[in-house]
Formats: sequence, C-alpha cells, structure tokens
Amino acid sequence: MRTAYQYRLRLTRQQQATIDCWLELCRRQYNYRLAERFSWYEQNRCDVNACSLVCHLSELKDRPDFYWQKRDLVNSKKLFPEYKDLPSHTLQDVIARVEKAFDRWLRGDSNGKRSGKPRFKGQGRFRSIAFPDPLKLEHINGRFIQLPKIGKLKMILHRPLPDGFKIKTAAIVKKADGYYITLSLQDATVPVLAPDTPELDNTIGIDMGLKSFLFTDAGEEIEIPQHYRKAEKRLKRLQRSQSRKKKGSNRRKKAIKRVSKAHMLVSNQRKDFHYKSAKKLLSQGKHVAHEKLNIKGIARTRLAKSTHDAGWGQFLQILSIKAERAGLLAIAVNPNGTSQNCSGCGAKVPKELKDRTHACPKCGLTLDRDYNAAINIKYLAVGHSVNKAQVTSDAIAGVTLVARSVCLSIRVGSMSLLGDGRSSWRSRWRIPIADRKCWWRRSTHKRADAASCLYWWLQQPRGFVSRDSLSSFCGSSAYIH
Repeated sequence: MRTAYQYRLRLTRQQQATIDCWLELCRRQYNYRLAERFSWYEQNRCDVNACSLVCHLSELKDRPDFYWQKRDLVNSKKLFPEYKDLPSHTLQDVIARVEKAFDRWLRGDSNGKRSGKPRFKGQGRFRSIAFPDPLKLEHINGRFIQLPKIGKLKMILHRPLPDGFKIKTAAIVKKADGYYITLSLQDATVPVLAPDTPELDNTIGIDMGLKSFLFTDAGEEIEIPQHYRKAEKRLKRLQRSQSRKKKGSNRRKKAIKRVSKAHMLVSNQRKDFHYKSAKKLLSQGKHVAHEKLNIKGIARTRLAKSTHDAGWGQFLQILSIKAERAGLLAIAVNPNGTSQNCSGCGAKVPKELKDRTHACPKCGLTLDRDYNAAINIKYLAVGHSVNKAQVTSDAIAGVTLVARSVCLSIRVGSMSLLGDGRSSWRSRWRIPIADRKCWWRRSTHKRADAASCLYWWLQQPRGFVSRDSLSSFCGSSAYIH
C-alpha cells in the first residue's frame, strides 16, 4: 500500500532562506535543461514538403535524454559552485521532471494523450523540491526530521506516522501560507482489497449537479456550498487593492500574498468538503456509481464559474482513490438518457435544463429530476438497462431479463452475454416462446428457465461451452445462436 502524509514545517529564517535559494537554483536548472531539448528539437526537425532538392543539411545532434543531462550536471557544478550545496538526487529529480514534461508533449502518456508544450518557469513558479532517497526511522526524532544537506526541520505532527510504513521519498512544497513536507509511505504487508461484483444491494447511484452538489438514489441530497461565490466580494476588494500598488514594490508583494492566501482558503475549503462528502458515501460500504461527465466541455459554457466552483473533477478523483483503498469501486457510466428516461417504466420524458421535476405521463411517477437520474445511474452501473430497469429476476440477484421480439436475452452485472461470437467466453442463446400470444412477462417459468441456464453457465470454467452441453442441460427448448 502506498500513501502520503503532509505536515506543516516550522522553519528558522536561515532554513527558509536556504530552501528559497534551492528553489531558485532548481528553477534555473529546469529552464536550462528544457532549453537544451527545445534547441535540439528545432535544429533536427525538418518538414519534408518544405525542403528543396538541393540544400545543405546540418549534422544531426544527439538527443539530450535524461542520462546525458544527468552526466552534464558535473559541468554545471564546475561553472556554478552554488549547485554543490544541493543534494545530487534533488537535481536529478529536476531533470526527470523535464524528461516527463517533454515526452508528454511529443509522445503522450500511456494512453496516447498528449499534453501541451512545456513552458519555462518564471520567478516564483518552481515551488517544490524532492528528496528521492528513502529515509530511515532514525532520521525522525519526535517532531524533527533530518534531510540531507539541510539538517533537522521541525514539523507540526498533527497525526502520527502509521506503524510498519517506510518513508520512500520526501518533498518540500512552498505554499502561500508557509512550507510543507510531503512524506510518501509504503507498506507491502497491507493487502489489496478485492472489490465485489456491483449489484443492486451493494451499489449507490449519485447524480452531480449545480443546484445541489449530488443526489443519491435513496433521495439524500447534499447541498452545494459555493465557496468561491461566497468569497468573491473579498477577493474583488483584495485584487483591486493589489492593482493599485506599484509593480516591484514591497507593498505589491504583500498584496499578492494576501490574494494568494484568500484563494488558498477557498481551495482548502472545497477540498475539505470533497473529502467529507466522499467519506460519507463510502462509509456505507457500497460501490458508488456516477456519470462520466465531460467536465472540460461544460466548463466552456456559461456555467463555467459554477462548474469550477463545484470542483467535480477533484471530487471524483478523491472518490476513486478512497474507494480503491476501501476495497470498493467508483463506477463511471454513460450519462446519455439518465435524466430523460423514467426510472419507473423506462419511457423517455423530454426535459429542458430549467425543468427540475420528473413527471412521467405513462406510469405517473413524479419525483425530483436529479433523484430520477441517480436511480438510472445505479441501474446502469449494475448492468441493468434503463429502459427495463424495473424488471429483475427473482432467481439470481443482479440479473436483468430483457425481451427482444420473441427471444430472451440476459445480462449480468457489467458483463454482457449478448456476444457476437468473436470471443470464446461470450455466448448468446435464444429460448423460443411456444405460445407467442402469451407475453414473456407473464410467463414466469420461462424466466426461471433462463436464469437456471445462466447460473449453470457461470459455474462452468471460462472457455467455450459446446452446443451439446448447453442443450443437454437446458433441454430442447434452448439452443445456441
């Protein structure tokens, strides 16, 4: 298990000056190594369609990779002796950041998603330094922690370090209200909890919005606090005061610090609300299903300020991390139709954004719009169809039977058995209805037969189930299609 604890530091003036100097040196090293990579990129790239047939091609230079730049740190220390005061692995971590930012721009991450072009760090924009070496237990004495080349630092130990965990890395972060140290802890003996299969009994559906922060499928509503809108008046006054100060003066620096602290207060309040909301949901011991929202797209509309104030992305990230540690799942479902479809009968009831009440003309169900969406999200998470969410088999929990013309199809949890034959572990079968005048909903025994077939199929080892074995168990009324 890997986790991180953050503590506030109480530093002396000399220690603060040392850390500020180190941050500035790391910032310059970051910009220099990034400029080396940009120079290589500009000198070695050439558009084929823009080159003439007769032209001079300069000699290609070797790419400045991580190891090449790490070896060049020796020359940097000779030219600039102040770099000798920094730990060697701290400078190597700066080059690792450059490597990651540059590769994310050119190649992308493991999913192929590319980031924007990395930018040079301005003064005061490099705010953290890392100590990648593991720390021993004797380096922590009470409220003091000893780091290389800086000595003992005093921490505010608001919670003790857990027993059995080893400190893998440490990082000092400079924020608007002071300095903090983040300790990365690891304990290999802590087992990883395996989550259960999502079912109706162990899953919660939530619908996030701007009128209320979220609505659960049980009808519980969590109000949205709107921390930024409540602090807008004070932020406006502080920013107006900052704009009147002369650039470069000490008064302007103090005004900038006041504005930074005000923004940090809003950020901390929002994060605290997100952690408490996630704990309240996960304390029930159930999986949490939510919509897979396009938050970036919504943030470009007229609802941008309210969307950023709600902080859906940060909340979902916290929820997924805490759910994984608790052995639960945070399930993202397709949001299409969750607000429009009726959770009682599956009929589509068109609504506009201003319509906050769901009133179905077919079944007469009337409830809050977000409440109806939370129920649909829960059904989608466990593998139920929204259109037939109310039909559940009594033979096996979590099995939904959906009628399609004169055949019966089965879906269990998030695993669909409506395969196309391309995978050996996927199967599809049809159970003909003898009396087509009798609707399948009234034919209880046929639903029980289908559930029995499915239960038998789940007991078999993963692999291909032959037609003869399935027919011998289900009888002549069932066959593989």
